Amino acid sequence: MGNKKELLKEESDVLLKVLKERFEKNTSRHEGIQWNAVQAKLEANPLKLWSLNEMEATGGEPDVVGYDKNTGEYIFFDCSPESPSGRRSFCYDRKALDGRKENKPKNSVIDVADAMGIELLSEEQYRELQKLGKFDNKTSSWIRTPDNIRELGGAIFADFRYGTVFVYHNGADSYYAARGFRGSLRV
Repeated sequence: MGNKKELLKEESDVLLKVLKERFEKNTSRHEGIQWNAVQAKLEANPLKLWSLNEMEATGGEPDVVGYDKNTGEYIFFDCSPESPSGRRSFCYDRKALDGRKENKPKNSVIDVADAMGIELLSEEQYRELQKLGKFDNKTSSWIRTPDNIRELGGAIFADFRYGTVFVYHNGADSYYAARGFRGSLRV
């Protein structure tokens, strides 16, 4: 992830082609939404397109999962089958990272999401994602943790096993090779 938050024309064209192909391949995720309208919004928002590129580059496979009629925004979630491979082995937030005395991970989920310009999925969003397919059957994903849990040193994550979404807790400073995070972006 570089400091420049804009894509070259060629990079934008490649990303839009990938997003369109994924959109057309997974129509059940966004029934009633037309690609041309999504593309027009993306082309008018280069910073959001950059964020989608970051999601793609880290293995998130972002796709449209909804449309907010109140705000006129399209909603993208990471739709990779497993937690994005380029966003694993991070603890939850900066406080947890700074609090580790040894064996620190290279970053935190919240810092990486902020740098990418995306939001961590909430528990409700994670459950909505699971209605669109089967995700995190072998991995788990950190999800947005309520303040009262975080204040006590914990953080929550979720996965999908035995046909059920499970939400668990862990110390916010923990990190695992099979746990990443999924993000959302509104355009």
